[in-house]
Amino acid sequence: MWSTRLDWNAPENALAARVRERRRRADLLDLTESNPTKVGLDYPTDALRAALAAADPGRYDPAPLGLPTARAAVAADYAAGGAVVDPAHVAITASSSDSCALLFKLLCDPGDAVLIPEPSYPLHDYLIRLEGAVPIGYRLTFDGAWSIDHASLADALAAARARGARPRAIVVVSPNNPTGAFVKRDELGRLAEVAARAGMAIIADEVFAPYAYGSDPARAFPAALAPELAAAVPTFSLGGLSKSCGLPHLKLGWILIGGADVDASLAALELIADNYLSVGAPVQDALGALFSLGAGIRASIAERIALNRAALARALGAAPGCSLLPAEAGWSAIIRVPAVRSDEAWAGDLVTQAGVLVHPGYLFDMRRGTFLVVSLLPEPALFAQALRRIGGVLGT
Repeated sequence: MWSTRLDWNAPENALAARVRERRRRADLLDLTESNPTKVGLDYPTDALRAALAAADPGRYDPAPLGLPTARAAVAADYAAGGAVVDPAHVAITASSSDSCALLFKLLCDPGDAVLIPEPSYPLHDYLIRLEGAVPIGYRLTFDGAWSIDHASLADALAAARARGARPRAIVVVSPNNPTGAFVKRDELGRLAEVAARAGMAIIADEVFAPYAYGSDPARAFPAALAPELAAAVPTFSLGGLSKSCGLPHLKLGWILIGGADVDASLAALELIADNYLSVGAPVQDALGALFSLGAGIRASIAERIALNRAALARALGAAPGCSLLPAEAGWSAIIRVPAVRSDEAWAGDLVTQAGVLVHPGYLFDMRRGTFLVVSLLPEPALFAQALRRIGGVLGT
């Protein structure tokens, strides 16, 4: 009786079975934790409560693209980072996933194709399928730094057409999760040429951009404002409180609309959003205050990431055949491990022998090597303990 959009009865894989078994011992250290509210950070709870309490709980004033004050707050947050944004070009959503769902509704008919990067977090694959569209991967390549494999992009377009799926959008994740690489301006210019020829839009998931490890003028951020796209193709940049302020539970995201046909994109998005009205009014009312409080939370997360990444680099320096891949941003780190066994086997051994949970690289469609992916969010003491256990398996 269910739809065929997803495999609703996927069996438990071998790694999940090992995790379930190890959890019975209550000593599993989780280096996949990505919820910032669960890693011992000091949240300004009273101030957050006050900000939300200041909203009028007895008023409902639905605005499909978001309350004007909320849209202005998002524009002001971009301005704090040096980007000039028109509040009228901002749409408020319930999350970045909600943003994607609205955009896939806008751009795709059932059976149409959306091109997504590999490696990357698997969320977009699910969101595309849930809208009745078809995800088709294009590759990122690594030669000391990550970049888009444009030959692979051409192959993805050919694959879409071969199966009769009209290509409608290219998703870029900038910075990528887990690679931590930003899309560069020259890459975005080439993507715009491809998208314009094929009649596609560009969707830039930029939720991890506030966690850049340094500055680089070559980065295309926000993509929706890139001059290369001004008259080329419709372009949408995504952000949200979940990452930018470490507030995933408050459920607010946004879309910055740019590139070509901005007014038409806004009008169409407004029609779609008016059928859902998914964003709560209190969080919109409090958004300006939440951005102010979120700056402190973001700083704490960034400090945690830097501390754990440095500890990881030191630990891997003593691990034969292991290395930490470079990154520009984000909450994750990629570890290259010896190819004497698969990444799933390495991850399984770490669970069974060391009581440490990490992601195998295949979860993110990583190829041409054997990789493990860890979160940099856990408490430093737990992270250090996990590294000592990992060292026992890796041979440090």
